Amino acid sequence: MNYRIIPPDGYIEGTVRVPLSKSMSNRALVINALTPGALPLKDVAMCDDTAVMLDALATEGDVTVNIGAAGTAMRFLTAYFATCEGRQVILDGCERMRRRPISPLVDALISLGVGIEYLGERGFPPLRITGKKLSGGTVKLDSTVSSQYVSALLMIAPAMDDGLTILLEGDTISRPYIDMTLKMMGRAGIEYDFSGNVITVSPGRYHPVEHEIEGDWSAASYWYELQSVASGEICIEGIGGGSCQGDSVVARIYEELGVVTSFDKAGARLEASPEFSPRLQLDLADCPDLTPAIVVTCCMAGIPFRLTGLQSLHIKETDRVEALRAEMLKLGVILTEEQVGTLVWEGARRPMTEMPVFDTYGDHRMAMSFAMVSLYIPGIVIKDVEVVTKSYPDFFTQLQSLGFRCLDGDAPLPRDGEEDAE
Repeated sequence: MNYRIIPPDGYIEGTVRVPLSKSMSNRALVINALTPGALPLKDVAMCDDTAVMLDALATEGDVTVNIGAAGTAMRFLTAYFATCEGRQVILDGCERMRRRPISPLVDALISLGVGIEYLGERGFPPLRITGKKLSGGTVKLDSTVSSQYVSALLMIAPAMDDGLTILLEGDTISRPYIDMTLKMMGRAGIEYDFSGNVITVSPGRYHPVEHEIEGDWSAASYWYELQSVASGEICIEGIGGGSCQGDSVVARIYEELGVVTSFDKAGARLEASPEFSPRLQLDLADCPDLTPAIVVTCCMAGIPFRLTGLQSLHIKETDRVEALRAEMLKLGVILTEEQVGTLVWEGARRPMTEMPVFDTYGDHRMAMSFAMVSLYIPGIVIKDVEVVTKSYPDFFTQLQSLGFRCLDGDAPLPRDGEEDAE
């Protein structure tokens, strides 16, 4: 399904509610599955990514599990099934998943004695995993590609006879997500130490706990994007200060993009500010998922930028760096990847020749970030809007609650003063 998006006239004011964090939810689901006597969790994110995790964790015996496009599930379940003694599981995904690397995690698990075979191209899914009781010990892990490799190993570490020590090699990306994993493990009774580039987890048993899942700060980034380029006031329910999510840094980043955040019992209140940075320079290695919203915001507001730490975006649901470059070019905006992981815009443009129709590449973040372009160019089309079910199924419904109209993508652009047909 494609949507042609028409923004409201004038002042935008209203309340939206972000979904629960899928990052916290998926960690809670794995920890809960590893906890003796644990009851099913009451509140987790309701989206495609958690649905495939729930289905996979409910399987028994020797099975084939297809997780589709859920990258988190692929990493976490590879480690989880490695601990399922006596089971043989084939773990597969969509075609894009078969191009996303998994070898750092697989190599670490093999060094711990797990039997894992590549059923296709070496280094990529699908995998045949033969679970066993693990002794533990020390492993080296390349942490420059994905922090999820680290989190996957950490969550199964308490079940190992001798616990686990992980030596992180290289510049660790998305470190706040590792901290999130350890904090959630700690709340469930696990002892650990994280000093320098060494993480040690003691052997032990998880204790049943009711994991408190926060609202998703990465989902909030699209409402920050809206507030930055529109006049109005938005309240985001479900998020608050003191979050363990690395993406909560979006509130500080958008202080440079004309948005002031305050918190009350309802959530976060976003208000306009006249303070805009003349040029944005950020290292997003700890929060790469914020990149699409920040790029679109800056280009719409005419703010040059240099964003570093984006290496992992090349292996997301799509190659987000190349996807952003291609789609921004439809707006006449010329982005440059100065070197791998560094995206730059110094204001270069070329004429826009037609109404933009944005491809989403099967990527939820592309759909949500580009929807806000409608504030500058009413009538833009977003293709395949159903991709948002991966993390934020209600996104377009909530966008409409703020006065936006989402028409059939093939519908003609309404003329001034003409209402669209329902």
